[in-house]
Amino acid sequence: MHISRRYFLRNCGIVTLGLLALRPLYSCRSRVECPGCEELYARSFEFYRWRELIRDPNGILDLPRNFSYRVISRTGETMSDGLLVPGGHDGMAAFPGYKGKTILVRNHELRPDDANAGPFGEKNELFGKVDRSKLYDAGMGETPGLGGTTTLVYDTRLARLEYHFLSLAGTHRNCAGGPTPWNSWITCEETVEKARGTLERDHGYNFEVPVSPSMGLVDPVPLKAMGRFYHEAVAIDQRSGVVYETEDREDGLLYRFVPDEPERLRAGGRLQALKIRDLDGADTRNWRIGNKISVGQSLEVEWVDIKGVESPGDDLRWQGFTKGAAQFAHGEGMWCGRNEVYFTCTNGGERKKGQIWRYVPSPIEAKPEEDKQPGRLELFVEPNDAGLLENADTLTVSPWGDLILCEDGKNEQFVVGVTPEGDFYKLARNRLNDKEFAGATFSPDGSTLFVNIQNPGLTLAITGPWPRQGGLDGLALHSQGE
Repeated sequence: MHISRRYFLRNCGIVTLGLLALRPLYSCRSRVECPGCEELYARSFEFYRWRELIRDPNGILDLPRNFSYRVISRTGETMSDGLLVPGGHDGMAAFPGYKGKTILVRNHELRPDDANAGPFGEKNELFGKVDRSKLYDAGMGETPGLGGTTTLVYDTRLARLEYHFLSLAGTHRNCAGGPTPWNSWITCEETVEKARGTLERDHGYNFEVPVSPSMGLVDPVPLKAMGRFYHEAVAIDQRSGVVYETEDREDGLLYRFVPDEPERLRAGGRLQALKIRDLDGADTRNWRIGNKISVGQSLEVEWVDIKGVESPGDDLRWQGFTKGAAQFAHGEGMWCGRNEVYFTCTNGGERKKGQIWRYVPSPIEAKPEEDKQPGRLELFVEPNDAGLLENADTLTVSPWGDLILCEDGKNEQFVVGVTPEGDFYKLARNRLNDKEFAGATFSPDGSTLFVNIQNPGLTLAITGPWPRQGGLDGLALHSQGE
């Protein structure tokens, strides 16, 4: 599904995190208000004439001309703490570190039986190197949780990984998550396994990992008030402190967590689910013939309370349905723009090729009077064409305002860009295999796009002529150099 330029110019402001040079284009309401927008649009779109991806002679990653990559981390390598780089690379975020360094926190979507890709070795022979009290679930020493996070310290100026280490351990299937405004990473378990056999604890929670260059494991405190379900990703509205959460089920909900104390999620709060106003039990998946939500359609929402959030019966979504909450088709990646939240539904749409939604919070989000100025939900794009996009999973917002999406489809896998007007372009192709991309995130200085190939587990650092941020010269291409 293509959003026309006319639609874009009538609804400028879709992405507010873009180049300062494009402010007139993004803030206008009509061509009359911005007579130069057409020319500015045409100039900006020259950047997307990358188009052709050049075949990688090393057989890993095809990129546009003048772009390059480095493999900075591989499954099985020995890390600085003596443990092994775990496999199942998934969600990830980049944070500013000391002396201009970049700190990456990366998820690992592993189960206890994935020992051949775990941090402790194929037979968990390195398990003795860690303090068992620092593992959320040590599996009675027999089946320790192998999911969790690793932290990497990277120098973008020298294009060099300085060191890396295990930072959260003992969890299961850490899929995606999201960065916080207070310099931490929320990692999410995509499972609802219960304590039994050698599993010591229930799973299905979020955990917070402070961003730190200091090696060592964080205390694994489950954020139980945020709900127990098939978590995928989170995004935090910096103005209100509200945390939005996706659920990776074909009939999942979109949740929000209203913390009692902003920036202290473990202090508790309220869990709620999104309901489209005046439309009980809305099916946003667009699978059925009949009333469907159209691309560009903007809908007022309200939020219903969810109780019993630790959910021993894995029934939070059913509770939401009875209260009129909307259904979403495998909610997955989520990321904040400036005043909006984008999230993917991997197999939404008429042909189940995926959807991208945009939620604009109320200016008084989660306040008692919010019903007078409700938040709004918009179907941003629904391509229904695998040639454009096939089953987007994790995503990020680029420094110049485009969405950067990681595919998890059935065929060739691409990193795909989507411009504010809804044009798609291919940024990278997985030449190595047909496994998914995950965890796309830009370094704080904008020079480097980091992304994972989940299996066999590679983290790549991509550099090239990204658009500059700010000023009228922002439309010029430039090379970062290495």
